[in-house]
Amino acid sequence: MEASRSPLIGMTTYLDQAQTGIWDVRASFLPAAYFQGVTLAGGVAVLLPPQPVDAGIAGRVLDGLDGLVITGGKDVDPAAYGQQPHPETDEPGPERDAWEFALLREALARKLPVLGICRGAQVLNVALGGTLHQHLPDVIGHSGHRAGNAVFTTLGVRTVPGTRLAKLLGESVEARCYHHQAIADVGEGLVVSAWDADGVIEALEMPGDDFVLAVQWHPEESLEDLRLFAAIVDAARAYASVTK
Repeated sequence: MEASRSPLIGMTTYLDQAQTGIWDVRASFLPAAYFQGVTLAGGVAVLLPPQPVDAGIAGRVLDGLDGLVITGGKDVDPAAYGQQPHPETDEPGPERDAWEFALLREALARKLPVLGICRGAQVLNVALGGTLHQHLPDVIGHSGHRAGNAVFTTLGVRTVPGTRLAKLLGESVEARCYHHQAIADVGEGLVVSAWDADGVIEALEMPGDDFVLAVQWHPEESLEDLRLFAAIVDAARAYASVTK
């Protein structure tokens, strides 16, 4: 594959009840802003619906891709990090959890560029042995990170000097947030690359040359700033130029 060609970016999707017209069915879907972020940044978005999976299937899917985005959505099953569910934690979605963990494990093994968004940051952390705060208001005393009713909160986030995220975004960013859970114990091999004023971890990354970066906020809600989407597209293009 020539470096000038648009890289293929796999994007995980929801699996939930959905209504359209007269239909009310269980469906795989992804809000358009996610894949618009990829396409506006010069990539080609490929949607990856949850389905029965093993390492072989995950590998075959990733064979055709140059990068992976683990998108937002419902809470990760607390059993994945050894906890009982909090009353405010979502009902588990085992199909999506298993699908994303399998894709992520295989992506990391082959050094495929990975970007995590909101839930995606939590999936990355849990996959590498980390834990989550299941209900952030219990920890920090307020619900400012998730106002409710699909209203995103804008929070100031400061990056950690020397990290990949700091090089991409500078010292700070106005982040669009909608999360009631957050990173607690950081997974093996990851470092914190952003915090907010409450001391909540807002981004993680894997040091070194491999592009593995995850933010707790929603960059797809601010498409006038494509830097994170451009970063995964650029990393995917570089990956493809070497491997394909």
